[in-house]
Amino acid sequence: MKSAKAEVKQSPLKVGFVLARSFTLSAFALFVDTLRLASDEADKSGRVLADWHVLGSTRHLITSSCGVQVAPTSDFIDPKAFHYIVVVGGLLNADTVIDNQTADYVKKAAELKVPLIGVCTGTFILAELGLMKNHQTCVSWLHYQAFRERFPDNVVRSDRLFNLDRNRGSCAGGSSAADMAASIVRRHISRDAERNALEVLQIERARSGLDIQPRRPLSIECEDARLKAVLITMERHIEDVVPTEQLAASVGLSRRQLERLFMDEMKTSPGAVYTRVRMERAKQLVIQTQAPLVEIALEVGFDSSSHFARLFRRLFGQSPTELRRSLA
Repeated sequence: MKSAKAEVKQSPLKVGFVLARSFTLSAFALFVDTLRLASDEADKSGRVLADWHVLGSTRHLITSSCGVQVAPTSDFIDPKAFHYIVVVGGLLNADTVIDNQTADYVKKAAELKVPLIGVCTGTFILAELGLMKNHQTCVSWLHYQAFRERFPDNVVRSDRLFNLDRNRGSCAGGSSAADMAASIVRRHISRDAERNALEVLQIERARSGLDIQPRRPLSIECEDARLKAVLITMERHIEDVVPTEQLAASVGLSRRQLERLFMDEMKTSPGAVYTRVRMERAKQLVIQTQAPLVEIALEVGFDSSSHFARLFRRLFGQSPTELRRSLA
């Protein structure tokens, strides 16, 4: 392997981390360790090609969601000292995730056009500060509905691992934090530095921002990554049904190309699959809740409860009422 030092393209990559209360330790650790391993040869851990600080309004320990505590390594220095400031979130039910001084610092960084990255639910913190309105936000499928409800005016998607949208970044969290960090290393340092980090981390390859979150939508099987992305979008838009043209555009296809892809792999149309996705959700609600059937019909996008009941019987062999009675 070539020396990473020989390929340095510019001054060391500098990243500041802001850790929310109850932050996700794994996402932070994978991001910062990718930087550490990219910064020097093998596992020497020298801060040669990259440097980083955990920033804090105080030097008090910050407790992660798993209970492990991390100490800030720096006060709030000039945001322009960093190429990126990464906000790592965690549990959404924490009362106050960052203090006012930290919020002011993040907003100042935005004013100075320092790129900001939200990792895991760090995207919620950036959105709460009004810093994601003009940017597409990537969140985990687990947090998609909560983000949509809290920030209805923001553009959000839950099918991709991460996204770098001009001077904003967002990452679903978990292992994708390493993928996003690797993308930044490749951009600012070198491919050799990226390769060194991934090899030491035992990661075969870095996934790109176009890779799909590893989740199987409901019970519908498929292999094509574009179909998986469309299915996740369908699942996330049960009530407000997305037109086929928009579904196709979201994965870079025309309507006809998407229909052909569905027919080739799933032997049916996107519309038929979308109906199945909605009805699978309706079945879950019938089984798991006591909500009136008319409300369930509306929640899965049906204006007519009678049409909903007929379709339910056709797909599942019994009406919603009969299914509930059989489980009583």
